[in-house]
Amino acid sequence: MKLTEYSKEELHSFYEDCKKIYENYQAQGLKLDMSRGKPSPAQLDLSKDLLTCISNEDLLGEAGDYRNYGLLDGIPEAKKLFAPMLGVQPEEIFMFGNASLQAMYLTVSYAVTHGLLGNTPWGKLETVKFLCPVPGYDRHFKITEFFGIEMITIPTNENGPDMDQIEKLVSSDDSIKGIWCVPQYSNPSGVVYSDEVVRRFAALKPAAKDFRIFWDNAYCIHHLCDNPKIILPILEEARKNGNEDMVYIFASTAKITYAGAGVSMLAASQANLKDLTKALSTFTISFDKVNQMRHVKYFDGKFENILAHMEKQRVLLEPKFKTVLNTLDTEIRPLGIGEWTEPKGGYFVSFNAPQGCAKRIVQLCKEAGVVLTGAGAAFPYGKDPEDRNIRIAPSYPSVEELQKAMDLFVLCVKMAAAESLMK
Repeated sequence: MKLTEYSKEELHSFYEDCKKIYENYQAQGLKLDMSRGKPSPAQLDLSKDLLTCISNEDLLGEAGDYRNYGLLDGIPEAKKLFAPMLGVQPEEIFMFGNASLQAMYLTVSYAVTHGLLGNTPWGKLETVKFLCPVPGYDRHFKITEFFGIEMITIPTNENGPDMDQIEKLVSSDDSIKGIWCVPQYSNPSGVVYSDEVVRRFAALKPAAKDFRIFWDNAYCIHHLCDNPKIILPILEEARKNGNEDMVYIFASTAKITYAGAGVSMLAASQANLKDLTKALSTFTISFDKVNQMRHVKYFDGKFENILAHMEKQRVLLEPKFKTVLNTLDTEIRPLGIGEWTEPKGGYFVSFNAPQGCAKRIVQLCKEAGVVLTGAGAAFPYGKDPEDRNIRIAPSYPSVEELQKAMDLFVLCVKMAAAESLMK
């Protein structure tokens, strides 16, 4: 029976029963954190040999002594290793430090201060806008908000962002300079862009000469299923349309090896790489080449070894996603008080509560000892106009802790929904 079908008396009794259980949770003193998609200690332990796999002799590599200065764009061995992951050629890769977010920030910063490929710096323009598919990655939105860039929300469906709207906007407004994309297992919805969506992105005809697609392929090999859907290589598709300068691709090993000590990369056209190098050569002499070589040695320079490693990650993550989805299916679906994604990979489940309830659910969880990502975080400026969306991050807790957290979560959904209906 749907909760909306309850009589006033039944609804009040339902709420009071939930409240008693909730008070028991408060008395337990829980301290569980599901606020970010952090790898668990067990996931990090999978890469423990990363710390011992390299010798001093290994650092005398293909392009020289990697202990020394130089090689701003990274070592060739690392480019060859990660090129298949990004669907590009090794010479189209620039190796960064431990976080792809750093590469994204520096790219936007360069566009703001100096302009891209000789175009007017964004900081000298009266208005600069970015398209933001929602729900999306909060840290993307923080970058554009930090630089004072106006953000425009774009709805998404099971195939990706609304391309009709994107094509119309970018072709008619030269103040729109970019779009954030997480094309494989989008954060937080888990959506995988369809071939049609990727091709339409690659064929965009923007009014702005310096429009860029920020293609954050953070979860490109983070599968939770057999025979996963793999997105088309965006740079290759863009090249077919003469649009190779329109794309920046980002990725990292943050959720492959060590979240705090991985390697990241940017892939782009030769013209874009040459342009960005002007800024990067001022920013640093080189990024951590020793860590780049450490990753090459750990995976023996073979992409198939990275994929085998990710199967080990899957074994640890899959039970956690099943815990989340089974709990929602058992406790929420019969009451009709929520909708959620069932991702085939990535790190999150996107949950939509009844309208106006998300903030209340997050508050109730926090007051009982479970910290979630803030309601609205998956929208520009942290403002979900319907106050519905909550990002669930199952990766860090143990399965036992996660079950307890999910039991509390569904209880809070029931309470918030009942409160809303009683009003």
